[in-house]
Amino acid sequence: MNTILPTFKEQLYLFFRNQILLSCIFSWLGAQFLKTAINLIYGRIHSLGELFEMMIWRTGGMPSSHSALVTSLCTTIGFKDGIHSDLFMLSLCFFLVVIRDAFGVRRSSGLQAKKLNQIGKELADKNILDKYDSIKEVNGHTPMEVLCGCILGFFIGMAFSLL
Repeated sequence: MNTILPTFKEQLYLFFRNQILLSCIFSWLGAQFLKTAINLIYGRIHSLGELFEMMIWRTGGMPSSHSALVTSLCTTIGFKDGIHSDLFMLSLCFFLVVIRDAFGVRRSSGLQAKKLNQIGKELADKNILDKYDSIKEVNGHTPMEVLCGCILGFFIGMAFSLL
């Protein structure tokens, strides 16, 4: 069997034209852009550094970029390979884990960290502790933030699949 493998340049070209990858990237960027715009409107961003951090990296808030990305992944694979395919089943399981984590585990961890920081600060203020170093409060999502991310990801995934 004489198959000619694509060159690295051709593989890279095909990689960046992959509709599944593109739908995921656009879903994530779209959710981060909307999240940043909402925070700008409500006056929650106070510096250029905060603006860039919100646009690229910060988690939590409306809509969930994690939810948008995995929904777009699942939707695009469903359209491309069919909902009966093994790849779709894998993406569906991945979707369920990420969604559960987005408003379940991560949200609970964030609320617990916030309470621990309050207790630690109170103990340090009363000189019961010499010093308390705050722990990171990871922002989880509310069910509405997750739902909005899923809706955004679904429509972006459909657009990349049908257009």
